[in-house]
Amino acid sequence: MVTNVVTRSGAEFKMASRVNRSLTAGAEKRLLVWMADRAPRWVTSDGLTALGLCAQVGAGLCYALARWDRRALWIGIACIVLNWLGDSLDGTLARARHQQRPRYGFYVDHVVDIFGSAALLGGLAMSGLVHGWVAAAMLVAFLLLAGESYLATHTLGRFEMSHGWFGPTELRILLIAANLRLLHSPWITVLGHRCLLFDVGGVAGAVGMLAMAAVVTARHTAQLYREEPLP
Repeated sequence: MVTNVVTRSGAEFKMASRVNRSLTAGAEKRLLVWMADRAPRWVTSDGLTALGLCAQVGAGLCYALARWDRRALWIGIACIVLNWLGDSLDGTLARARHQQRPRYGFYVDHVVDIFGSAALLGGLAMSGLVHGWVAAAMLVAFLLLAGESYLATHTLGRFEMSHGWFGPTELRILLIAANLRLLHSPWITVLGHRCLLFDVGGVAGAVGMLAMAAVVTARHTAQLYREEPLP
């Protein structure tokens, strides 16, 4: 459902409906609502957003430090969990307390995602656990997919938080699993060739995100073309 909100300046802002069909969406929503209902008053949405950003930057720093000591990946895992907590709970808490700020929340939440992702992948590029061009490809693919999502939110009034069964929480779970594997060895064997785990996963992730960006761009373009025919 799309809701129109009149801001203090008198401008009308259209709140987009949120769509999340990921594997963990149902259980995650119930957990977040449970946590929001029990959060102490000193916990605020802005504080959680800041926590999410700091944790994502911290994860990037841990990747960079893993170049010299892979035990930093343990701290990186904790940072990924804290990033999930801050990034996922901030909006739920605002809705539970009836403190929504639609324009502010949408802008801050997503600009934080952009800066945080750049910090995370920048740290990964410096880790020696992946080639720099793979980390750059992942960042470019993420920004293309994110940019399409933001444009679709504005033009279609629908914010798709996941693509198919895969969303941010599933990505974090895969990242934690990869970190645990890296603590043992950064190498895997693919078709008889010794490769860096994050090179293989990074290429697959970048290709997947680019493919999703192309598919949803075509779908949304066709939808808008049908909804706005030439006179």
